[in-house]
Amino acid sequence: MDPARELGKTTAESRSFDGLRVLLLVVWAVASFGVSWFARDLQQVVAGWPFNFWFAAQGAVLVFLGIVVVYAIVKNREERKRAGAANER
Repeated sequence: MDPARELGKTTAESRSFDGLRVLLLVVWAVASFGVSWFARDLQQVVAGWPFNFWFAAQGAVLVFLGIVVVYAIVKNREERKRAGAANER
């Protein structure tokens, strides 16, 4: 096998996920910084804690878990498809 050809194949495969990575990084940035910035305006108290604390802390964790789950599902589907194509050869 030609190492240059293998390197090119890996680069082409990784490029297919660049759009997904960028999208998930934007979602991460908005969840980290955008929500925290606007959560200060929520001045209600729930169970003795400010609502903005719960909103920012718990919501960000759920968003991060969602990001990981979405990426894992998409990556697993692509790897299964690639493995199936390799088995057909």
